[in-house]
Amino acid sequence: MVADSAAVPGSTSVAADLTFPDALTGTADEAARRLLGCHLIRELDGARLVVRVVEVEAYDQNDPASHTFHGKSHRNRAMFGPAGHAYIYFTYGMYHCINVTAGVDGFGSGVLLRAAEPLEGTGIIEERRGKRGPTALNGPAKLCMALGIDMDLYGHDLTRPPLRIELAGLKPGEHVDATERIGISKAVERRRRYIIEGNLYLSR
Repeated sequence: MVADSAAVPGSTSVAADLTFPDALTGTADEAARRLLGCHLIRELDGARLVVRVVEVEAYDQNDPASHTFHGKSHRNRAMFGPAGHAYIYFTYGMYHCINVTAGVDGFGSGVLLRAAEPLEGTGIIEERRGKRGPTALNGPAKLCMALGIDMDLYGHDLTRPPLRIELAGLKPGEHVDATERIGISKAVERRRRYIIEGNLYLSR
């Protein structure tokens, strides 16, 4: 699916009658929009860290840029499971990134969480990153480092501690925009990166 680049009013971000993870069982693009504004809640070393997702990217098995494009493998198996689980991968030999699985069970799709703003535990988040302000969370690997997300959470059910998601939607006056994705070499023209327009914590 190639998304329209027009801004979308916040009222359409999360259907009022849908809850997590049922809200993610449509297309990856629908799931991506619905995850914007959601709260990612991490229990780590006795602390509660909460961030609000402000940037995501959609991927599925029909997308040449997706890890699932060539079919199911040991690495990507979580993406072919039910919606609302963590698909985590290791990249560049040092970084982790987290996707939230989406769509129907058996169809490889998900949403990459690219950036977030802190709501609770800001001091701990910034200490873990050694950065202050937007640079602490404005990228997918930065998000995982800040929240201590690694392969131990691969396939984790994101309705349960120590890492879970609560849908929250957008604030009054916020809008969603769709742009080209970042750091890919295939299907670069597809507007499957969704952002809360103007948010200070966007990756760029």
